[in-house]
Amino acid sequence: MLVEMRVYYCEPTRLPALLDRFRDITLGFFDQYGIEQIGFWTTVVGTDNHTLTYLLKWDDMAQREERWNAFQADPEWIRRRSETEAEHPIVTRVENSFLSPTDFSALR
Repeated sequence: MLVEMRVYYCEPTRLPALLDRFRDITLGFFDQYGIEQIGFWTTVVGTDNHTLTYLLKWDDMAQREERWNAFQADPEWIRRRSETEAEHPIVTRVENSFLSPTDFSALR
């Protein structure tokens, strides 16, 4: 198992728009492409409270590349994402890390 941690940094006041996009649009595409989420979190206390952090579960990097690339290239996803940012950008930057569980991790 491989876990991808993605952190989206939003423009000030745009976190609600990102949450709406995930809730109403993105998760449907994740289901369509077999992208399995572990969970989503907003930052209550930390260096930046305009962030969304989420974890995705993959069998391996090959599965991730196949499914993520297909999702990112989907013309309907591209169109819908663009519509949500037509007036104002939402995300200023994205960080992602790939995590491998230890042999003593509860999640393996």
